[in-house]
Amino acid sequence: MALPATIYRVGVQLSDVDRNQYQKLQTTVARHPSETAERLVARVLAYACQYDPDLAFTKGICAGDEPDLWIKGPDGRVTTWIEVGQPDPERLLKASRHAAKVILFAYGPARYRWENQHLPRLLAIPNLTIIGIDYDFLQQIVARLQRAINWDLTITEGNLYLSIGEETLESSLTLLAGTIDQE
Repeated sequence: MALPATIYRVGVQLSDVDRNQYQKLQTTVARHPSETAERLVARVLAYACQYDPDLAFTKGICAGDEPDLWIKGPDGRVTTWIEVGQPDPERLLKASRHAAKVILFAYGPARYRWENQHLPRLLAIPNLTIIGIDYDFLQQIVARLQRAINWDLTITEGNLYLSIGEETLESSLTLLAGTIDQE
């Protein structure tokens, strides 16, 4: 018998000064049994950092042909494709042909090796943005992870200030390729 997904209730008080977004985000996220806690946290951070009313979580790990998050237009076509982790460059190339905008939140203990190996080729994709997330920052969040996620997240000048309870964790987002929208 397959293990069921673990459900997380997420509440994020978002103050994204860079994009002039001030929202109380409420969502539910399912964590597949094979998904790491770091990947779950990366997906939630990507959701908050790229928040748009039409942004939605997909089946993710369960559906290999879908991104982690997406925005679909009225015609059902994917306009924004968001991945987390260190996907195969061919996957990003394919996504860039089908979506107007592709964003990767890259993280992991081997991220720098992945960057050295694949970044030169990926820089040629005009609609691809790659943002690096510090792996130690993700691990600090994972150490405080609960099924009911309640965060206060402030984003200013590419820096993240994440308050969980009485603690505030800090990190920066590293732009590795493309541009970050300042909507």
